[in-house]
Amino acid sequence: MNSPQTPGVVPHRLDGGRIAANFADAQQPLDRHEAKVAADRCYFCYDAPCIQACPTEIDIPLFIRQILGDQPEVAAKTIWDSNIFGGACARVCPTEQLCEGACVREAAEGKPVEIGRLQRFATDAGMARNAHPYGRAPSTGCRVAVVGAGPAGLSCAHRLAMHGHDVVVFDKRPKAGGLNEYGIAAYKVPQDFAQAEVDWILGIGGIDLRLGVELGRDMSLDDLRRDFDAVFLGVGLQAVNDLRAPGEDKAEVRDAVEFIAGLRQAGDKGAIPVGRSVVVIGGGMTAIDAAVQSKALGAENVTIVYRRDQGQMGASGYEQDHAKHVGVRIVHEAAPVEVRGNGAVHEVQFAYTETTPEGVLRLREDGFRLEADQVFKAIGQKIGDLAEGVGAIGGKIDPGSLPPGVWVGGDCAPGGQDLTVTAAAQGRDAAEAIHAALMGRT
Repeated sequence: MNSPQTPGVVPHRLDGGRIAANFADAQQPLDRHEAKVAADRCYFCYDAPCIQACPTEIDIPLFIRQILGDQPEVAAKTIWDSNIFGGACARVCPTEQLCEGACVREAAEGKPVEIGRLQRFATDAGMARNAHPYGRAPSTGCRVAVVGAGPAGLSCAHRLAMHGHDVVVFDKRPKAGGLNEYGIAAYKVPQDFAQAEVDWILGIGGIDLRLGVELGRDMSLDDLRRDFDAVFLGVGLQAVNDLRAPGEDKAEVRDAVEFIAGLRQAGDKGAIPVGRSVVVIGGGMTAIDAAVQSKALGAENVTIVYRRDQGQMGASGYEQDHAKHVGVRIVHEAAPVEVRGNGAVHEVQFAYTETTPEGVLRLREDGFRLEADQVFKAIGQKIGDLAEGVGAIGGKIDPGSLPPGVWVGGDCAPGGQDLTVTAAAQGRDAAEAIHAALMGRT
């Protein structure tokens, strides 16, 4: 039952059938014939710009040629050689900004090769074999601690296990998967795929997963350095930035990340309460995911408000268009200055913004009000409580502050971009650096 303070925020705005349809798989997989037709459009460029645009540098022309040759399982191995999270990335990567955006077909025709869907076709076929494609090297006798069971941590752990190291992965949450399990819209990675991929990755062996264990509460960094030969920190970003506007402590002013995580874990998504009028403040993928899913739950009016112009939004053009298609309104160049209401939010006052010639964003004197019985904050995240002796820079872990034998990667590190593919790349590369150090190589 909804609180008396929040009469407009209720569950079950839509019937079960509508909810199921709204949260169904966002993109249907290719069948074998469709995959071959899509693969046949590839030019197999020698100096492929798509490879350069991929943070994990997957050999895209090679795996597409393998699909064309009716070898999807071999194509999957080509993908996983570079990115063990190839299945998730096929579903959630902003391909229009990365590989497909760089495709020569996109430049010539405005219609790139469907690299993301082809990658999904291959990795789905590979995972369906139920046989892990990688074996472990002979044991090195070294033990490595990985803190964080998200894409960065598990990518690091898998590569270390391949090299013969014994790995223990710690995570404070009850499930592994990190961003893929808790931070992505439910319709993008439905049907427990995130957990299936985690289980598949752990199939290599040599990785001990310990959940419900938190750095700083259950162990210290000094403990890990004493008990392990190396430590990798892939803890993600765990704190949401504040609006810094009066009234943001009112009921139903919530973190968008928390809302998305709750939806992903909900057995009955229709039971998640949603407002009639929802306002989402921010311009990245989290803002889009919160807004689109509010609509999917039955919110009548959903508005995203972003402080800068459209070109500076973190969300891709494709995601912005998708939000508009489902009825989300996007307002640019405005910032919240006050959240109003009697105990619970009732409306938000915004001021228009402008950028000075020096590049400084400032508030104008004019503005507008939006009715809202629910507000989601999606204005970026920052690192939470740090381990003792670890410093921060720009809201992330400062690698220069880390003691010897400790590495960092993923969203909590400089260069992390809130993308599964970037986190997977950093985890993989950190594993290679750790392996070289443990083996006494430069």
